[in-house]
Amino acid sequence: MTVKKILSAIFVLSGVIVGFVSCNGPKVYNSCEGSVWATSYHITYRSSRVLDDSIIEVMRRVEMSLSPFADSSLVSRINRNETAVTDSLFRRIFIASQQVNRMSGGCYDPTVAPLVNLWGFGYKKVAVEPRQEQIDSALRLVGIGRCVLDGDRIKKLDPSTEFDFSSITKGYACDLIGEMLRRNGCSDYLVEIGGEVAVSGKNPQGEKWRIMIDAPVENDTSVVHKRLSVIAVTDCGVATSGNYRNFKKTSSGKTWHTISPSTGRPARSTTLSATVIAPDAMMADALATACMAMPLADAMRMIESLPHTEALLVTASSSGYEKHATGGFPETEVGTARK
Repeated sequence: MTVKKILSAIFVLSGVIVGFVSCNGPKVYNSCEGSVWATSYHITYRSSRVLDDSIIEVMRRVEMSLSPFADSSLVSRINRNETAVTDSLFRRIFIASQQVNRMSGGCYDPTVAPLVNLWGFGYKKVAVEPRQEQIDSALRLVGIGRCVLDGDRIKKLDPSTEFDFSSITKGYACDLIGEMLRRNGCSDYLVEIGGEVAVSGKNPQGEKWRIMIDAPVENDTSVVHKRLSVIAVTDCGVATSGNYRNFKKTSSGKTWHTISPSTGRPARSTTLSATVIAPDAMMADALATACMAMPLADAMRMIESLPHTEALLVTASSSGYEKHATGGFPETEVGTARK
């Protein structure tokens, strides 16, 4: 782990590119970066103190509570019915997930975990394409609306129901790190984990943070970054979800990682990517995933019905792709993220 003053840098992220330079003053812009949860993180914050140990501790707490890939995590033990007692992290993310589930008409549902595993995108790796009877069996376990919080305990209608909050956890972790930074007097920061972003205050140039959104360029062997647009934002969360990178090849062709809770199969949609700006990164993360599983018109109506929430959806077209933005989406026409 390295912590240093920023002189000049540009980060290439999963879905976004962020550029910044330093400025003088009693507080400096520190950078903390590394790897976590099979992805990378980049955190920039203005402070007179180095807070990398606290940042790492927040990520450790999130992992031990919400990671289905950690065998000893709380969510893994709940999935195995070893405990029903939740913690504050689980309760907060569960309530948010139920909200997005209702807003999306059931298209967003973290209890789709058994189906995600069947298709080989979850915490249980499967090497073959699932049979219909396997899909039907897993579908009977799906339904976050059939799970309730009773005080600090989670009750599942079917004990075999499992949770996978991967579609919201990275955004939530960004928010938690931002909350920790604010408790330590930092109001200017950018927190990015795996392409999900929480921003506050100003960048080192005294401006809003500029984030570049990738065009949905598909490549089987490497990550390709091509500018779709650059947005200038602050005091919000930004998340991008897309099927164009996370897929695998099966006997029926390419299989995308967004699984429909209604069919148990990869969601069929012309939407290639969804970028959502919301009051916090947790909601932006979940809403972006929901948009990928919904028809375009329904997704746009959902976003437009929410206060302080905007989206840019990209759909496939005969000429390549088309952009569909809500009225307040802050797209700016600049060549690159500022260096």
